[in-house]
Amino acid sequence: MKMRGSVLLLLAVAGIVGMSSCVKKYTCQCSIVYSGAPGLPDSTTNEYDINDTKKAAESLCEDASFEKIENGIKIVETCKLY
Repeated sequence: MKMRGSVLLLLAVAGIVGMSSCVKKYTCQCSIVYSGAPGLPDSTTNEYDINDTKKAAESLCEDASFEKIENGIKIVETCKLY
């Protein structure tokens, strides 16, 4: 019976360590480029922290990318996870 308790404790510790090691702090870096008219702002880069699994963080980050045209000005924001 004592052996069973030790095995359960070991599995519990391994599970906690395994689950906590999946969630990490990642940086989402977004580059914003404007075009279509003179005098627009220079390209800029923004960074955001995401605390999640790599797959979820990558999805959140890449989903923030977009491209739109407004009043003849094209705005492209491209986001990548680092």
